[in-house]
Amino acid sequence: MFRRQRFSDVISRQLDLFARDHADLIRECEEAESAYDRADRDGAEERFGDYQDLVETGTELLADLRDHFAATLDEDPAEQYEAEFNRAVRRRLPRFSLEIENR
Repeated sequence: MFRRQRFSDVISRQLDLFARDHADLIRECEEAESAYDRADRDGAEERFGDYQDLVETGTELLADLRDHFAATLDEDPAEQYEAEFNRAVRRRLPRFSLEIENR
């Protein structure tokens, strides 16, 4: 059943701010992924490592954003917010979503 997510507005605004404030990081991720895709066999591992480091940085920033807001909520709403936030990241910023639930 489709229903409005409780925290969708705040999460949307948070992700808008993240995208604006960290536009350079997002662009660097895109560039690093392209460099990895273009790399020859010998350079691919290093390029992929560069890409992974950037993605990890973005994932940590998003997890910190999520966790700081969740800390202002009671336990049950915080769990719901975290789940909604992680789903929103998977939809909107999928490169940062692979490890966000583990942070």
